Amino acid sequence: MSNEVPFKIQRDVFKKNILKKLKHNDYENLGYEILIENNYSLKENTNEYILKDDIDEDVISEINFIFKRIGFIQFETIEELSGYFRKLLNIKKYILLFAYNGTGKTRLSSAFKDLGKRIVGENNTADTLYYNAFTEDHFIWDNDLENDTQRFLKLNKDSRFFKGLKSLEMESRIRPFLSRNADFDFSIDYDTWSVSFSREIRKEDATEKIDYIKVSRGEENIFIWCFFLAVAQLAIDKDGAYDWVKYIYIDDPISSLDDNNAIAVASHLAQLLKKQSDIKTVISTHHTLFFNVMYNELKKAEKYFLSKNKSGEYTIRNTGDTPFFHHVALLKELCEVAESGNLYTYHFNILRNILEKTATFHGFQNFSACIKQDSDDLDGTIYTRLANLLSHGNYSLFEPKEMLEDNKEYFKKILHDFMANYRFNPELFPEEVRTEQ
Repeated sequence: MSNEVPFKIQRDVFKKNILKKLKHNDYENLGYEILIENNYSLKENTNEYILKDDIDEDVISEINFIFKRIGFIQFETIEELSGYFRKLLNIKKYILLFAYNGTGKTRLSSAFKDLGKRIVGENNTADTLYYNAFTEDHFIWDNDLENDTQRFLKLNKDSRFFKGLKSLEMESRIRPFLSRNADFDFSIDYDTWSVSFSREIRKEDATEKIDYIKVSRGEENIFIWCFFLAVAQLAIDKDGAYDWVKYIYIDDPISSLDDNNAIAVASHLAQLLKKQSDIKTVISTHHTLFFNVMYNELKKAEKYFLSKNKSGEYTIRNTGDTPFFHHVALLKELCEVAESGNLYTYHFNILRNILEKTATFHGFQNFSACIKQDSDDLDGTIYTRLANLLSHGNYSLFEPKEMLEDNKEYFKKILHDFMANYRFNPELFPEEVRTEQ
C-alpha cells in the first residue's frame, strides 16, 4: 500500500482495518476516530468511503499519521519511519522497538539523528544524543605500535558528544557506572583527548597496578556504554553542556552481554530514563530479554515490532497491552504467516529457535523432543532433519526469499503440531490456530 493517504477505501476495509482499530484504548480521547469519520464519507450507491475534497494539508498529514499508527499505511523508507517517530514523540515519552539484525535498526537511529540536524536549519547543531554502532567511531585506539607500551583510546574532540568533557570531571561521573560491570580503571587526559586504562593484579602478597593496558573488545564496549550513560545523565539533569539534547536514541546497547547483565543494564537504564525530564527516548534492540525488561519497566512506552515486508516496505506492529514474551510474539507472527502462506526461508530459523528454547525449558537435550512423532516416522527423525536442514541456510532477513511450496507444508505441520502439544493463550493467535487448539 502506498504511504499516501488513500482517496477511496472499500467499506469493509474501512470498518475492519480503520474504525475497529481506532476503538482501541490507546487511541481514546485523542480524537482520531472523529477526525477520520469527519473526512471520509460513504459514497451513495457504492461500497466505498471517499476522502472529502479540499482538505487542509495539516489535516491530510494528521490522517496519514493516524493511518500509520494503526498500521493501515506502511513506511517506504527509513527516513519516513524516523519522521513518524519524531511526530509520535510529541505525545509519547518513550518508544521501544524490537527488530532482527539486518532490518534497519542502526540506519533508523542515524536517520532519526540526521533529521534533527535538518530541523535546526542553518545552525550546524543537533538535537539527538545517540548510542549506536557509530558511537564507537568516536573512540579510536592508538596501540603504540613502535614501543608497544602506552596504549590509549583517542577521543573525537570535534563531536558534541564530548562537549562537557573538560569542565565536568567526567571520570567521577563514569566510574559509578563502570564499577557495576568492569574490574579495570581509566584516566582521561583532557589535553590530548585520550583515555588510558589500568588494572590492579595480585602478585603474591601485594597488589600491582598495570598501566596502559589494552582492554578487551567487550570491556571497551562496556566503557563506551558507561561513558554514554554519564553523558545521558548530564542531559537528563539539564546540564548546560548538553542542553541541546531533546531526544535520546539508543540502539542495541548490550549486544555482547549475557542474560544476567542484560537484565541489570536494562533495569538500570530504565531507572535513569524514568527520572523527571522532558527528553524523549527511542530504544531499539534485537535482544529479546533486554526488550522484555524494558517493556515491563517503561509501562507507558509505545512498543513496536519492526519488520520489512515482501514489497520492501517497513512495517511496525504495536505489541499492545499483552505482556511481551518474545517467544509468544514470535509464535503469533509465525502462525499468521503460516495462515496467509507468506512464508520465507528465515521463518524456519525462527521456528527452530523457539523449539530449542522450549526443549531447554522442559529439560530436553534436543529440540527434536518438541517435534511430534508420527506413526510413519518411528524413530522421530524425518521432520527433525527437515527443521535442522532448512534452518541452516544462509538466509537473509534483509532480502527474504519465499519458501518452496513443499517446504511451506513441512513448516506448517511442524508448527501446528507444536501448537497443539504446547498450550498457549488461544486469544493471541489466528482463528485457524485457535480452532486447532
